[in-house]
Amino acid sequence: MPLDPDQPGPKDEASGDPSKGSDRSDLPQKSTQKRIRQSTPSPHRENTPRQSPPRFVLEEELMEAAKGVTNMALAHEIVVSGGFQIKPVELPDGSLQKRVRDILHKAFWDCLESQFNEDPPVYDHAIILLGEVKENLRSFLLPGHTRLRNQINEVLDLELIKQEAENRALNIPRLAEFTIGMMGTLCAPARDEEIKKLRDIKEPVPLFRAIFSVLDLMKLDMANFAVSSIRPHLMQQSVEYERTKFQEFFDKKPNSLEFVTLWLQEAAKDLDKFQALDSGTDAAESAFGSLTPALVLNHAYMKLLAWDHQHKPFPETVLMDQTRFQEMQQEVVQLTRQGSVLLVIHNSTGSALFGLPGFMERMKSIISVLLEGADSPSINFKDVMATLSEKICMEVNSTLNQHGFTPFLAEKLETFKGQIQAAVSPTNQIYQLIESRIRMFLSSYLSASNQKSLPVIPGGLGPIQHEAETLAVRYGRLVNYNKMVFSPYYDSVLGKILDK
Repeated sequence: MPLDPDQPGPKDEASGDPSKGSDRSDLPQKSTQKRIRQSTPSPHRENTPRQSPPRFVLEEELMEAAKGVTNMALAHEIVVSGGFQIKPVELPDGSLQKRVRDILHKAFWDCLESQFNEDPPVYDHAIILLGEVKENLRSFLLPGHTRLRNQINEVLDLELIKQEAENRALNIPRLAEFTIGMMGTLCAPARDEEIKKLRDIKEPVPLFRAIFSVLDLMKLDMANFAVSSIRPHLMQQSVEYERTKFQEFFDKKPNSLEFVTLWLQEAAKDLDKFQALDSGTDAAESAFGSLTPALVLNHAYMKLLAWDHQHKPFPETVLMDQTRFQEMQQEVVQLTRQGSVLLVIHNSTGSALFGLPGFMERMKSIISVLLEGADSPSINFKDVMATLSEKICMEVNSTLNQHGFTPFLAEKLETFKGQIQAAVSPTNQIYQLIESRIRMFLSSYLSASNQKSLPVIPGGLGPIQHEAETLAVRYGRLVNYNKMVFSPYYDSVLGKILDK
């Protein structure tokens, strides 16, 4: 679909945001492709068995279908990721591509410098660069920016510049000053500091290099502004677009939504068992009688935050977001650990220390930094927890002493360390309490997704309220979008499950 929203103009003629994007259909797709880990089977239309015999698929058809899935993934990423941004390509250090690029760049700039140093100076390369600068500046303009366009065409008139060069009358500093001024007019406010630094560069070659570096940043700003502009428009169309593309590609290989059906059946059985326990009835006799599709679907999505990705196939309709759900699953673990340790600290020190400005944030920072990556196979988790408990004890005793409280003695410190280390175990009661309340909060957020305000944070989660709310918003956005895209398939499968 076209990615071409209206753009605001330059600072002196409109709003001060980047003015225009380059070809929006060519927005980089690397950040979305990493999310697509495996093939994503498609639901059947109306979930009816296919009667036609299998057919061979031409390579051209597969390539075209793959292109459709890539476009779908890009649209999906823009809509689901509130913070989606295009970033510059960073070539790995030591890679062949980086070495070749650096060699070519150095050769070009060395040649430019040697031309400037000739007597008289030669401006062949400089004129080429000025032509590129001119096209870059023009690309930031909207059709209505006539005055600015005329200024650029007049000052960066390449034919006139060539004549001035031949007559030894070319004034590079004047052209650079005009270029920097025009960049300052057209750039986003965030680039004002970079523009200011350009004015301090006097040597022509370093100045040209810096100008092109800032122009590249302006192009990224322009593309990201385009992305933020199209998001509301894309949302309006992307549900049907994604559903159609999903179906089109996997019409090549029909699938019966086997794993979606198992996923929803498990969710219904879980809830039926819970309700049977609450009411004292036999779960075998309940047969999902009082369950609603919305209740089952929300519980099914909660199950994705405790999924065994190594041994259990992921439901077909959420395969595109499997990596994202895995990341959120790990966030729940990390948030549970952080909340558990904070609760131990609070219970051991009382509210006096937690009421001190900055104390809780220092504790959270220590816990977050030391536990980051602690689940890596190359790291000994027990050693990490020993270091964490030691660091927390030192910080607590230092704070107690600093504010006139009695520091912990050796025996109490050892007990305190043991409590901290035990709190991150999934079998620990504090861990289980914090985990259940985080999941309760996320579940409440799904159930109340149509309300404008967040649910009340459960007791014990106060120290991690901001992190829990941030996760809930991202999780809810992802789940609700998936529901919109695949609601016909979920309705069909749940109808069969709950009618039994």
